[in-house]
Amino acid sequence: MTTPPEAPIPVLCVGNLTVGGAGKTPIAITLAKAAKKLGFSPGFLTRGHGAGLVHPRLADPEHDSAWHAGDEAMLLSRHGPTAVTKNRKAGAKLLVDAGCDFAIMDDGFQSARLRFDLSLIVVDGQRGIGNGHIIPGGPLRAPLRSQLQRADAIVKLGEGNAADIIVRQAARAGKPLYQAVVRTINSKSFADRRFLAFAGIGNPQKFFDTVGSTGAEVAIVREFGDHHSYTDHNIAELTAEAAAAGLDLITTEKDAARFINGNAAAIEFLSKLSVLKIEAEFDPKTVAERLVGETVNIFKRRRFGA
Repeated sequence: MTTPPEAPIPVLCVGNLTVGGAGKTPIAITLAKAAKKLGFSPGFLTRGHGAGLVHPRLADPEHDSAWHAGDEAMLLSRHGPTAVTKNRKAGAKLLVDAGCDFAIMDDGFQSARLRFDLSLIVVDGQRGIGNGHIIPGGPLRAPLRSQLQRADAIVKLGEGNAADIIVRQAARAGKPLYQAVVRTINSKSFADRRFLAFAGIGNPQKFFDTVGSTGAEVAIVREFGDHHSYTDHNIAELTAEAAAAGLDLITTEKDAARFINGNAAAIEFLSKLSVLKIEAEFDPKTVAERLVGETVNIFKRRRFGA
């Protein structure tokens, strides 16, 4: 197997075992905040799912749209320089040139395009690994055993026992297990309101349940495919359906990112949306800083033998 190229800065990879919906991006953002608290200047590496970019570049949150950079890159770029490219080595160089001294790779665990110093696998507590089969028969990206062997630690995100099989196997393999939860940031503004909730993410039902937990009524739900690119027709239909039922519109931050810097219809639609904002939190909170510090120490040994 070819040895992947190395980056001149520490690289912490946040991946998952399955296709979509595990919560990698909120975890990546929480780790970036922890890196900043420790005095680092973190940046993100992402391939930019759905991006129309041909060459590696940094996402521009002021001018790019999700069509250019991808919805995840639009979210990440609010928290630090975000290199959008399948060429992870080229992306790392962009981050270094932008002044970053710590890289967080959102996805990319299964690729061999850049060596990472520490790898975390995020597993949703409610969804786990589905039927346990590999694509296309199930959601697994690769055989479970081989993925767990390569992972340094597991992060169980949220409540539920669907991830128990991963927890047990990780324990037998001596892999550390960390707990994290997703919390809403602006939930108080939604209580007693009635919504048409829509989402094009890996697990829309989780979003609908979260909106309901704020005290809001989710009267109508509309599901779209993960990373769905909303058309003017979609916008018109959602607007008309909500208006006819006397409902407000609500969606996820990831979906809302697909309307940023879009055409006139997208920009107007975004101005009418309520957006449920979330953040991931480790238990205890100090775990995030510990993982950043561990990544840096591994990097120092790799580069300098320190």
